[in-house]
Amino acid sequence: MEKSWGSIYASERGWYVSARQNQGEETEEQEEKESSPLLRSGLQNHESPGISFSFAVFNLMNAITGSSILGLAYIMANTGIIIFSIMLLIVGILASSSVHLLLTMCIQTAVTSYEDLGVFAFGSLGKVAVASTIIIQNIGAMSTYLFVIKAELPGAISQFLPDCSGSWYLDGRILLIIICVCIVFPLSLLPKLGFLGYTSSLSFFFKAFFALVIIIKKWYISCPLQLTHEEESFQISNITENCKPELFYFSRESVYAIPTMAFSFLCHTSILPLYCELRRPSKSRMQNVTNTAISLSFLIYFLSALFGYLTFYEKVDSEILQSYSKYLPHDVVMMAVKLCILFAVLLTVPLIHFPARKALIMMFFPNLPFSWIRHFLVTLALNTIIVLLALYVPDIKNVFGIVGASTSTCLLFVYPGLFYIKLSREDFISKKKLGVCFLILSFFHEPCFKKHLVILYYTFSRGCLSISKHLVSIPSTVQLCWGCKF
Repeated sequence: MEKSWGSIYASERGWYVSARQNQGEETEEQEEKESSPLLRSGLQNHESPGISFSFAVFNLMNAITGSSILGLAYIMANTGIIIFSIMLLIVGILASSSVHLLLTMCIQTAVTSYEDLGVFAFGSLGKVAVASTIIIQNIGAMSTYLFVIKAELPGAISQFLPDCSGSWYLDGRILLIIICVCIVFPLSLLPKLGFLGYTSSLSFFFKAFFALVIIIKKWYISCPLQLTHEEESFQISNITENCKPELFYFSRESVYAIPTMAFSFLCHTSILPLYCELRRPSKSRMQNVTNTAISLSFLIYFLSALFGYLTFYEKVDSEILQSYSKYLPHDVVMMAVKLCILFAVLLTVPLIHFPARKALIMMFFPNLPFSWIRHFLVTLALNTIIVLLALYVPDIKNVFGIVGASTSTCLLFVYPGLFYIKLSREDFISKKKLGVCFLILSFFHEPCFKKHLVILYYTFSRGCLSISKHLVSIPSTVQLCWGCKF
């Protein structure tokens, strides 16, 4: 495919638009106008009115806030309140900035697909790289989400229905198959993201309910923490006497804070599809959607992490609901919260299914008109793959946790930065391009940087004998964060 400003042909309606022949003659100021529409009026007249601003925000928030909300209190306990707050704010700003780069390149190239930005920047190789990364990342995320549901949902149900051991509805595999057939597959068949606005709004209220309960329960659990009488003799080490929050703290787990936070703001595969379906689409309007979604996600993240940490202090578990299970084992509200979080995770699966299906179709069926038969078969194949992975791969969290560390970094920072450097007409030594280069190099070397911090920590605090063991002893919550923002 030629890298011209000519016509871009669609494999599905709304993914590509026709670019102006003389786009290259326009000035940089005209390309960067915040009010310039992405979709030409001729195309928009034949399209549906599009999704509203609020539904776009709900969809994007659902893509951002996976179950990572459960692990951030643990990260705060291992970094301190101030360091955590600063790092979370910086990562949120960087995520918004990388979305800005994507939208800028969309205006310049007049395409509305992450994959086609790769074509404009690096030809067919760029398209294959982007599509493959999206497929791997989203299949890993979806299968890991389903694995969590298979593992946790039977226990959540049994808390409400005691003395029902051996019942079919306590078998995680049966529950997973029923849920995928009745909920995940029908929602995944929807042809547009806008139809998922209702389920995404429900998912948002589930997570807001979780944050509200965490805030309220702070006043129900006194410090020092005391376990129930039956558990005291077995878990006496969990009792804490330190009820003073740490403002600054560093430990081995601290080095996992950056990847955990970064992948908690991963939503870039859903940005451009939402851009296409947005009512009155423009760069400024989509940027406002992004900023609103990231800000609300930041607020929920911060409040749940802060009050979760202030409840359990250094004894907070890597998954905060486990802490509440220890100290409030029969609390009906917390049991309801666990069910809400599981359903919120479930409702995220169809949303991240859409970019994976689109990437598959664009890789293997390019330049073909939309077909319901092909749409159905690809959706069925993808759902079958993720269900089989969740059912029969016991180490799915670890496998996709490691792979997801690379794919998430590429989608968040590396690809948007590379596309901007390649396609922007600014001088390479301009401040903006130099800043983008620094961002790419920082996150490209993040895994090495993380390992160096671990080595330094153990060299100066515990010695070098256990370094090699701890380099690979990544907490399970962080592994899930790398794979799917858990």
